[in-house]
Amino acid sequence: MVQQLDGTVNEWGWCKQKLGANAILAVSLAVCKAGAHVKGIPLYKHIANLAGNQKLVLPVPAFNVINGGSHAGNKLAMQEFMILPLGASSFKEAMKMGAEVYHNLKSVIKKKYGQDATNVGDEGGFAPNIQENEEGLELLNTAIAKAGYTGKVVIGMDVAASEFYGPDKTYDLNFKEEGNDGSQKISGDALIDLYKSFVAKYPIVSIEDPFDQDDWENYKKLTAEIGEQIQVVGDDLLVTNPKRVEKAIKGQACNALLLKVNQIGSVTESIEAVKMSKRAGWGVMASHRSGETEDTFIADLSVGLATGQIKTGAPCRSERLAKYNQVHFSFIYLFLVFLTRIVNRFLNVFCIFVVCLAPSH
Repeated sequence: MVQQLDGTVNEWGWCKQKLGANAILAVSLAVCKAGAHVKGIPLYKHIANLAGNQKLVLPVPAFNVINGGSHAGNKLAMQEFMILPLGASSFKEAMKMGAEVYHNLKSVIKKKYGQDATNVGDEGGFAPNIQENEEGLELLNTAIAKAGYTGKVVIGMDVAASEFYGPDKTYDLNFKEEGNDGSQKISGDALIDLYKSFVAKYPIVSIEDPFDQDDWENYKKLTAEIGEQIQVVGDDLLVTNPKRVEKAIKGQACNALLLKVNQIGSVTESIEAVKMSKRAGWGVMASHRSGETEDTFIADLSVGLATGQIKTGAPCRSERLAKYNQVHFSFIYLFLVFLTRIVNRFLNVFCIFVVCLAPSH
């Protein structure tokens, strides 16, 4: 109905130009929450029903603990360095492992760069004054080892390469330097080689936005070369748009979707993008935005759609922790539902047993 009222389209489908994506999204979220309330079920369960999803999975958190790129005032070109506790046996343990690595990282950074380097950014991550991207990976490796989680906590990256892609079709790893002489501009092929060297040396399992949002060819090359080893995540490439997801699937441009409901502007299209991605065998990571509120919708979205991964900042700052807490609340509710079913089955069996033993008259 809202799509018909808006009526605007472009080459990538419904563009929401008349009513505006923000207004449409607000209505979409409100209707979704109202539907759950009317049915008397948790929001994540309502979302699962809308998607026809029978299997509920708690996601692995991807904590953004070192900030660079346009999100930080340091010289680091690549935007996010993340830790993922893949070795955790539960979401609760994953949060514990992530928090311990985070605080060990703080100690490592403080010792090496001073107290000021431990100030946190918008997403709760640290922004030490480093320039080499590999130095960020080394810091994560050191913190993981100090926390005692080598082999259990792995690394993810959000490169946000569109931020340093130039009209000459090169990638400038020194784009934040004043008086930049262009000496660190590299080609897409050279950037692929850099990623391959990172993956060979560090426990990297995920690279998001490794190239410019319209650099489809280099996406295809990277996915073909290391897509069996890691997930190549499309964010700016896909913008949670089903039309762009379809193109990426056909062209084998990446193998994972970054799900941002306020990027596409409706819950319906978000569900469609996730279902398309899963049918293609892709991974899905639900995501926050760099500017956030304490609204927890994406936590329920992640659980309801069984994305398996959620990225919503470091284990720091209330607007980030609110989402992680909501995921944990979903776990408690699921556990109580499971426990209730077990108790009910036991009571049913017990009642039958009592009836069978009762003397007949």
